[in-house]
Amino acid sequence: MSPAPRRRSVLLATAAVTAAATAPAGAATPVRHRASGPLVIGHRGAAGWRPEHTAEAYTYAVRAGADWIEPDLVPTKDHVLVVRHENEIGGTTDVAGRPEFADRRTTRTVDGRAVTGWFTEDFTLRELRTLRTVERLPLVRNRNTVFDGRGRVMTFQEVIDLARRLSGESGRRIAVFPETKHPTYFRSTGLPLEEELIRVIRRNRLTARECVVQSFEPSSLHRIAAARLGLPLWQALGTSGSPYGHAVTYRDMMSPAGLREIASYAQWIGPDKSSLVPPHTLLADAHAAGLKVGAYTFRAENQYLPAAHRRGTAPNDFGDAFTEYAFHYGQGVDAVVTDFPDIAVQAREGLRR
Repeated sequence: MSPAPRRRSVLLATAAVTAAATAPAGAATPVRHRASGPLVIGHRGAAGWRPEHTAEAYTYAVRAGADWIEPDLVPTKDHVLVVRHENEIGGTTDVAGRPEFADRRTTRTVDGRAVTGWFTEDFTLRELRTLRTVERLPLVRNRNTVFDGRGRVMTFQEVIDLARRLSGESGRRIAVFPETKHPTYFRSTGLPLEEELIRVIRRNRLTARECVVQSFEPSSLHRIAAARLGLPLWQALGTSGSPYGHAVTYRDMMSPAGLREIASYAQWIGPDKSSLVPPHTLLADAHAAGLKVGAYTFRAENQYLPAAHRRGTAPNDFGDAFTEYAFHYGQGVDAVVTDFPDIAVQAREGLRR
């Protein structure tokens, strides 16, 4: 089969959801179902279809059937938690073209790496509100650039409010899945993430059905656990190296002994999907330790798919994402983190049938 029909079928399958997500609130017909099978987590919303971490991306994800939505948390200068992929915002907002902020461009060392750009910790919330969001990967997702300039930087509180509104709209309980980004770095700047996150969780009385907290750094999760919020915690795992500021390696954390240690403070692990492909035994080992497993990050473009699932040679064309989902669902993962929640939900429906 040629690659064009496959890509076209994926796009046609999402057309109804696109119409729903772009229609005015109240005019769309949301997906109404209870999750049966692995949870589908909208990665930064529906980052495959809208600029990430925008209200439009989160709304699209839920209307497509996502069970959780994921905001990455970074602080402002006045210590308000906002949602951005990174604290450097030159690639996700229009700040580079704003002359009034030209003098804010600087170089900072974040997690041991020099980064040059504009940083949320140098802006007050009021200043960030003047910026507009843009697509982070314009060369990969050129279709999303049509939405550049239409969104604004959201606070974590606004994501919680949106999730609750979308829960009412969809008839499903939509959970927020915040990640503490660079927590050791932010503690060193006097803007710790955990204390403010705990305050927001308590103020909103978030329950275990409404919020799961994740981090790559175990020390951040230990701080959350010490607050006794009664929320599930998710230990994210890289493919190499160590969590920043920690001696333990990700490889050690994925060993049976390491998984037992994680199970003493967390209920989930979140490995890269490649870590779950045989001969790796991580999925079975984690389940044996009493942990649930959520794999990241599922995408539809060829460059992000295993070679066997690519269609054609263009890296940004869509490949056979459905087959990759079917494999991981069949292996027994408990959740998938995806830029395309609509495709993940359709693949889950196919598995159910």
